[in-house]
Amino acid sequence: MQNHRVSDVKGQGMTRREFMWLSSMTAAGFVVGCATNPVTGRNQFMLVSEGQEIQMDKQHSPHQVSADYGICQDTSLNNYVKQVGRKQVPLTHRPGMPYSFNVVNATYVNAYAFPGGTIAATRGIMLKMENEAQLSSLIGHELGHVNARHTAQQMSKSQVAGVLMSGVSAYLGTTKYAKYGQITQQLGMLGAGMLLASYSRENEREADRLGNEYMVKAGYNTDGFVDLMEMLKNLSNHKSNAVEMLFSTHPMSTERYSSAVRDANGKYRATKSKSLGRDRYKDHTAKLRRMRKSIEAMQKGEAAMAQNKFKTAESSFKQALRTNSNDYTGMLLMTKCLLAQKKNREAENFATRAIRRYPTEAQAYHLSGYAKIQNRRFNSAYEAFGKYDKLLPGNPNMVFFKGYSLEGMNQKKSSANHYQKYLQLSQQGDMAKHASQRLKDWGYIK
Repeated sequence: MQNHRVSDVKGQGMTRREFMWLSSMTAAGFVVGCATNPVTGRNQFMLVSEGQEIQMDKQHSPHQVSADYGICQDTSLNNYVKQVGRKQVPLTHRPGMPYSFNVVNATYVNAYAFPGGTIAATRGIMLKMENEAQLSSLIGHELGHVNARHTAQQMSKSQVAGVLMSGVSAYLGTTKYAKYGQITQQLGMLGAGMLLASYSRENEREADRLGNEYMVKAGYNTDGFVDLMEMLKNLSNHKSNAVEMLFSTHPMSTERYSSAVRDANGKYRATKSKSLGRDRYKDHTAKLRRMRKSIEAMQKGEAAMAQNKFKTAESSFKQALRTNSNDYTGMLLMTKCLLAQKKNREAENFATRAIRRYPTEAQAYHLSGYAKIQNRRFNSAYEAFGKYDKLLPGNPNMVFFKGYSLEGMNQKKSSANHYQKYLQLSQQGDMAKHASQRLKDWGYIK
């Protein structure tokens, strides 16, 4: 039966199934869709429970972290960020959430929060900051999004709640951030930022207010918050590929900076005598800052990749790896670039090196498997995809690639089983077309 669309009060479309689900929630009593906002204490329309927020976080955040090349292997840096984050947790409106704080290996400039409390900052944004008060402000802002339940609020107001709660597969197939790496989509990989919420300006203002409140209560100089807003304002005025994701999910405005200045000169003025923690920040980020040239070269390479200038990108990645030959992100960016140029054997070698560098992170196994397919090493490809799946289960693309590897091994029955499973998860895109065609060719479907 077709899933006809009906109109909601906003004039947006929803499927009949979504409409019936929403109607059943309403029929059960309005209290089901009403919750007390932990920040304001007022009732708000909410279809997502705290337990569902935590579950969605557990389901989605590992895929985003892996898309960002995993958690940074600089243990000292990660412990430092955790320490700054945990200092604020007892001061928030939802101190019982299972928060985590990490730096991820991505070089683009961003920080993000998932609704259950997973908070991450990229190496790119860590290089842009200059003191601990800025870092505390950044973390406080992301804590603000979690505490005000912005993601759950958006999901309740729109009709994506049912889609997201049905499983990760529906979301993994989106192409919202297509320009963040066409080659990433061709490889059947997640693009950076695909799973992140895009906040409204109102959300950003509230997260700013809460972030400033939390960092001040944690004992920091409010000028750190002003420094963060000034840095973001300057980046917004001179947009580059490296910051595009930041402002697509966190819209910036002069008003946000002006509000920070006003509060610094008003209600938080007494905190200006406190330290900004500049020396502590410099000490804990010293290793990262020594990699600045390498990271900037990777940023240039990614910008070139987005424009399909693969030769230029390859040159930038070579420069990055000359400076830091064992960087996991650099090796995987080079792998993607070489695959885009059909330099498949070289690509496989870089993916193998990346696996040795970071054997517990999944993305290198994905790229290794894809390169092995291109080199017609189907048995080895199947093994690589299996290792990815063990480290990071829940990506439907692994079902397809295992099926494709089995097809290459001429194991049609097993391949068909995988293709059938994949089509239950996704029926759009080139992979779905291939799976469907093979099932027709082999007589499994008409």
